[in-house]
Amino acid sequence: MASPRLETYCCPNRDAATQLVMNFQPEVFCGVCIGSASISLLLTILQLLPKKGQSPRKVPKASSSSTILLLISICDILGGLGMIFRSSVWLGFPGFIADISVSNRTDVWPSTFCVGSAMWIQLLYSAGFWWLFCYAVDSYLVVRRSAGLSTIVLYHMMTWGLAVMLCVEGIALLYYPSLSSCENGLEHAIPHYITTYVPLLLVLVANPILFRRTVSAVASLLKGRQGIYTENERRLGTEIQMRFFKIMLVFVICWSSNIINETLLFYLEMQPDINEMPLKNLRSAALITWIIMGVLNPMQGFLFTLAFYGWTGWRVDLKWRKREIPWESMSSSTVGENAYPSPVNYQSNIHDSKKILTTDSQQTDEAITMLSEANTSSDERLTRSSPIYQGW
Repeated sequence: MASPRLETYCCPNRDAATQLVMNFQPEVFCGVCIGSASISLLLTILQLLPKKGQSPRKVPKASSSSTILLLISICDILGGLGMIFRSSVWLGFPGFIADISVSNRTDVWPSTFCVGSAMWIQLLYSAGFWWLFCYAVDSYLVVRRSAGLSTIVLYHMMTWGLAVMLCVEGIALLYYPSLSSCENGLEHAIPHYITTYVPLLLVLVANPILFRRTVSAVASLLKGRQGIYTENERRLGTEIQMRFFKIMLVFVICWSSNIINETLLFYLEMQPDINEMPLKNLRSAALITWIIMGVLNPMQGFLFTLAFYGWTGWRVDLKWRKREIPWESMSSSTVGENAYPSPVNYQSNIHDSKKILTTDSQQTDEAITMLSEANTSSDERLTRSSPIYQGW
């Protein structure tokens, strides 16, 4: 799983709280991580593969939102591979891992593997957090008609730039002055934990606010097209709201255990002796949440695909046609073909008003379809019956 304790363990003079969790049934813990990450990895790839029975349609243009969702899944896949590799080495070469100690400072490869694998996991999951924040920002900007294809470049710069900067800064402060002689004390590790949990806390705090504003903006957009809020449009707004709710629900389920575990371990670190009897229940709670993290953190990838796309089925299409994101299947061409301007007396104004209306309809439809629930059949039924897609 993704925890700053993985990097802290690489210090030979690690703290007692880190030693407690890392030495608790390491074979069982690594086996749990491998099993959870492997299942999530296989199911995530299965979800993303094209399926039989999906009729290919022409997508008007790519959307930054669909690209971001794919990048989130890629970060989860690569992070899961890092967890599988790290845990496999931990299980297969116990002597190699045991060389990370104060008494052995000659062999640099165990420490190099420890730091490199921990940084890989942290970097990928941290980038996934930043991409999830970008998705919330992009959803709001799309509805406000302030986002475009060029915005994805800014998202790349922000996501990878911040992820790399925070990861390197936290590691540099943690291993100062050197990996073989890390400084002792809780104050020394705090900057590393802050840089690790900043993107996670940002998603927990900022994304619900942005999602709520997006849902309100969608409702205003739907009302503005007709001046009324029909049952079909209300259903569409509810589907968008449920989509955002499921994303945040998956995130809270997968990462709340990390916050609880880190809080317990920090409290134990501040105690003179963590092995005292009054702290027994706290130690047990920390160990239980540690195991839960090993199960839930890797499962984020698969659970997110369920929130993004729904269950896509088992029938994989090996012809490798270009896969279409389900909610992009509602092409705005219907609006362009069926929409017509209000009748006027001058022929020149007819052409101008039709052009303006068609452009406005297309922008509105693209904004709504990129946010709607990833259920192709229900969306298509809603599309055919809703005035928002049928023109005026």
